[in-house]
Amino acid sequence: MNASDRTPADLLRSALAADPARPLVTFYDDATGERVELSVATFANWVAKTANLLQGDLATEPGDRLALLLPAHWQSAVWLLACSSVGVVAEVQGDPAGADLVVSGPDTLDRARACRGERIALALRPLGGRFPQPPEGFADYAVEVPGQGDRFAPYAPVDPAAPALTVGGVGLTADQLVARAREDAAERGLGPGSRLLTGRTYDTWEGLSAGLFAPLAAGGSVVLCRHLDRLDADGLAKRVESERITGTAV
Repeated sequence: MNASDRTPADLLRSALAADPARPLVTFYDDATGERVELSVATFANWVAKTANLLQGDLATEPGDRLALLLPAHWQSAVWLLACSSVGVVAEVQGDPAGADLVVSGPDTLDRARACRGERIALALRPLGGRFPQPPEGFADYAVEVPGQGDRFAPYAPVDPAAPALTVGGVGLTADQLVARAREDAAERGLGPGSRLLTGRTYDTWEGLSAGLFAPLAAGGSVVLCRHLDRLDADGLAKRVESERITGTAV
């Protein structure tokens, strides 16, 4: 990857320039049987659309705080990179009452209603499907995002030294996040072509690093597994083989 990259959005741009067709995020939900594979190009397209939604329709600005109430999921990864693209601070499992806007999954809607700003809800259904009935007081992400532009340009450059992420009570600037992701990738022996399988949640730095940032920083990819505890040892071994896994964080 490019040594000059200082934000997660920079890392994604470098990945897109290097090999847009390679897998970046492969997602499994072992409660539903869902499997989704996103190439770098497809993932970047989702990020661009979501960043345009943030900057345009939701009128966010660099430094705004977004309470991200989502589990480990491919769409959560999209939101993390979209926030980085705009300069919005992603507060993972943050307090909606103190945030400028909130993004919620279907299980945290009651908590998310404490936010006085914009509220976005994700159904987290297979293939990014809509809610059968949109939750009152929320915009349905699956309705709002498809019409957004496929290319994104921030109104103002994102400052790598500005706050970018808060998780587990720890705040990181964009360049601190990238530095930690690179350190984690090195410790795990990740490099271009690496495939890291993880069943960790997204509510800790370790989970976010294994589930997105370290593989991205290394030029590798992640197999992100939700409800991995429902998969038996034989099933896990088969997945490791079929997905050509080079490392695990379970």
